[in-house]
Order: sequence, then structure tokens, then C-alpha cells
Amino acid sequence: MRFLRTLLTGLSVLLGPGMAAAQDFPNKPIRLIVPFPAGGPNDIIARVVGQRMSELMRQPVLIDNRGGQAGVLGTDAIAKAAPDGYTIGIVSASSLAISPAMEKVAYDPQKDLAPVTLVVTVPEMLVVATNVPANSMAELVALAKAQPGKLNFASSGLGSLPHLAGELFKLTAKLDIVHVPYRGAAPAINDLLGQQVQMTFLDLPVILPHIKAGALRGIALGARERAPTAPDVPTTAEVGMPDLLIENWYGMIAPAGTPEKLLAAMNRIANEAMADPGVKQKLADQGLTVAGDTREHFRGFIGDEIKKWAKVIKDAGVPTTK
Repeated sequence: MRFLRTLLTGLSVLLGPGMAAAQDFPNKPIRLIVPFPAGGPNDIIARVVGQRMSELMRQPVLIDNRGGQAGVLGTDAIAKAAPDGYTIGIVSASSLAISPAMEKVAYDPQKDLAPVTLVVTVPEMLVVATNVPANSMAELVALAKAQPGKLNFASSGLGSLPHLAGELFKLTAKLDIVHVPYRGAAPAINDLLGQQVQMTFLDLPVILPHIKAGALRGIALGARERAPTAPDVPTTAEVGMPDLLIENWYGMIAPAGTPEKLLAAMNRIANEAMADPGVKQKLADQGLTVAGDTREHFRGFIGDEIKKWAKVIKDAGVPTTK
């Protein structure tokens, strides 16, 4: 018996703290940081996925809302947390791929954060006000080219994904349309409904009720496939603009330095949670498409997104505060 205890002690030393920790992980509650206030998409995703993860791990997943600066403050809190596997976060394209190119942030998204898995994707849809005489992408582009500088597009703020989507649209179609920033999606939609602005790109779930009510007209979906909830709206590829692929996304990350074994365990648990039919349905009800991913692919995906939006910002001459 003494020999066996000595042997096990020796093995634990050889395996190292990462392996030893992974064997009984998790043995206490997990903190899941949401870099936005309660009620938003990040928060909904975190609570749906986190609840199922909690059931699988038999440990509580505690939601920690850290809103502020378009997700930057909460993402920084994740980067600065102890890398012990007990702090993770749900972040979006904004705080991980766009904000670092738009402003000076305290974290490097590729060095200070460790990818766990892509969680969901949300396509952006180009919509127009009902008084715009265009029912298709070809008609909208022709209208804009016939009136350079006359049409405008709304966004949820400078440097937001809807703003950069509009800039990419301008670059792709070689258009002269004017950006009108708002403080959030709600006021942008209100002025679009009031026909004060002509068009916008926004998350499909946000504008879908207005499309179904006939208050807005869908022109194209920035996704690879048509949305089941809006089957009559073609994708940007179908209308001849395959490079106008615009999807918001949300992913799970951890602080850099978290042991690989713990990251692998969290990836497995998160993907198992996302594979649950109940989880899929709850997220689908919000207009979200469950992704699930390997850590390696998600790392590459983040890198591609950073490069993509940095190029759009540069090519479009979007002012930054870096």
C-alpha cells in the first residue's frame, strides 16, 4: 500500500498540475462573464448554454454581467481573470474582432485570451424602408448609383458591426451612400420605420418582426444559406456579392494561460451542451444558429475576422481612436 501511494504521488508530479486539475475538473462553480447587461443576446446565450453546462458538470455556472464600452470592459475582465479554468466568457465579434481595430484596448484578443469554442452565428440582413423604390439588390445598387451621396444607411454606432457592414457594402458595390450612426439598434430601427433613413444592416432576429409585418423590406442576407425564418430573402452570394458575407457571432473564451487540459474539457462540455435539442431550440427561437467548434478552428476563425474587419476599417477610411 505504501508503494502504491508513493507510485501515485510520483505520477501526479510527472503529469503536472494541469493534468491533475483536469482529472477532477470542475470541483467548484464556474464564473461565466457576459460583457453586456442582462437581457441582450450575449446574456441570453450565456444563460441557455450555461444552464445546460451546469447540469452536465453538476456545478453551478454563475452569470457575471460586466457591461460597458461595447463589450470591451467585460472582455478585459476575462483576460485579467485567474487562468485556472473557473472563469470563462461569452464574447461577440464586436469586442474580439472589431473594437481592437477601432480603439485602444487593454487586451490583445489573440495573446491574452484563449479560444474555447464558437457558440452561435447570427446573420446580418440588409433591409430598406418601404418608401425606397427598390425590391432587389440590383435595384437598390442602381438607385444608389443614380443618386450618389443622397441615400444613407443607419447603424447602431460608429465602429459597430452594422456600420462596418454598410462600409463593406459601399466598397463591394462601389457606392456613395452616407453613414448615419445611432446609439443602439432601437433608435436606428425607429428612424428607418419613420423613413428618416433608407437602409441598414442589422441582426436578423432584431429586424425579422418588422419584415414579417411588412414595415421593412428585406434585400439580402449576409449568410451562406437562406434563413428558415426568412426564406424569401436571398443571400448576398445569390445576388452576386459573395464577399459581402456578414455574420455576427458569439464565442466562448478563457484567460490566456489556462491549462490546455482544462480548455479541452470546457470545449467538450460546451459542445455537448450545444448539441442538446432543447438548447438548440431555445437559441433557434431567438434567431440564432448553433455552431460548436474545435478550439483550433475557432482560433483561426478569430484571426480571420480580425484581419477582415481591420481591412474594411482601413479601406473605408473609418476614423479610429487608436
